[in-house]
Amino acid sequence: MPLQDFCDDFVAHFNNNFEIKIYVMSFIRNKTKSDRWPNRVLTNKYILESAKMDKIAVLIPCYNESKTIEKVVTDFKRVLPEATIYVYDNNSADGTDEIAKKAGAVVRYEHQQGKGNVIRRMFSEIDAECYLMVDGDDTYPAEAAPEMVNKILGDRADMIVGDRLSSTYFEENKRPFHNFGNSIVRWSINTLFKNDIKDIMTGYRAFSYRFVKTFPVLSKGFEIETEMSIHAIDKNMFVENVIIDYRDRPAGSESKLNTYSDGFKVLKTIMRLFRTYRPGVFFGVIAAVLAIISAAFFIPVFTAFKRTGEVAQFPTLIVCGFVMIAAIISYFAGVVLKTIYQKNRQDFEMDLYRVTSEMKMKIGE
Repeated sequence: MPLQDFCDDFVAHFNNNFEIKIYVMSFIRNKTKSDRWPNRVLTNKYILESAKMDKIAVLIPCYNESKTIEKVVTDFKRVLPEATIYVYDNNSADGTDEIAKKAGAVVRYEHQQGKGNVIRRMFSEIDAECYLMVDGDDTYPAEAAPEMVNKILGDRADMIVGDRLSSTYFEENKRPFHNFGNSIVRWSINTLFKNDIKDIMTGYRAFSYRFVKTFPVLSKGFEIETEMSIHAIDKNMFVENVIIDYRDRPAGSESKLNTYSDGFKVLKTIMRLFRTYRPGVFFGVIAAVLAIISAAFFIPVFTAFKRTGEVAQFPTLIVCGFVMIAAIISYFAGVVLKTIYQKNRQDFEMDLYRVTSEMKMKIGE
């Protein structure tokens, strides 16, 4: 059978089977790299037609949410009837996946534990003009979804943040350390990265295609929300806040977030990303601190030398010299890493052009 006829037959018969589609398309892509299979025969038309492109995809990462998942799926089907609802189950043991299927959701699985791992899977497998991500715990109102989606599709925003903290969060949330932690994280990121995202840790967001396809998911757990926020800020993407009403989890539903261990991971992620995205400032501050320490211990030694003509504290002088060398190394490390970062930013902008063109081809613009 000619390759072109095979492609037509494949698109017609297997377009709705995700697993077969991915396997066969990987095979075809590899074959077209061979000299024996002319690239011109299998054009982008078949690659793009074979992968379903949703207008709106609602993404719901879940772990043991049997108490609430049916209501969440039903609510979003009601307010966004044109959307495809995807539930990604992360090793639930309470029948969350079966309940979601009965409610009308497309259910898929991620077996590596952690919200970051689930989001990596969702973003890699699903193509859509607009992605709406929401937790499966029924704490976020579906009624805000149309406004968030419209800002992506109509206003061409890249990320919409469902802002709980400007609304009812502090009254509804019964965990005081969560309130304190959210405030600390928001202040830290907006101070370090000079932005004004109102709710860094929210699980209710909307994304554009180009955000999703250029976002490198590195975190494995709940710190993923922080990573998404900083990525959007650093890459100068169009971010808007939408104030939403927040309600606490219903009775019988338990949070999977550990206040202390997950809070520490979030703060660690902030510092890691600050080092990555602001290397000049990060290593410059370290260099300045080391230089000040070196000078503070050197001045008394130098003063005594000027007065007596002798160095009375040779060990201190030696330590001061090594600390100053460390300061100089740190400064130039920042300079080098900043140059590398600027080159990476240029590469990212080129990737952004490519992804934007890819999306236009898929939707036929």
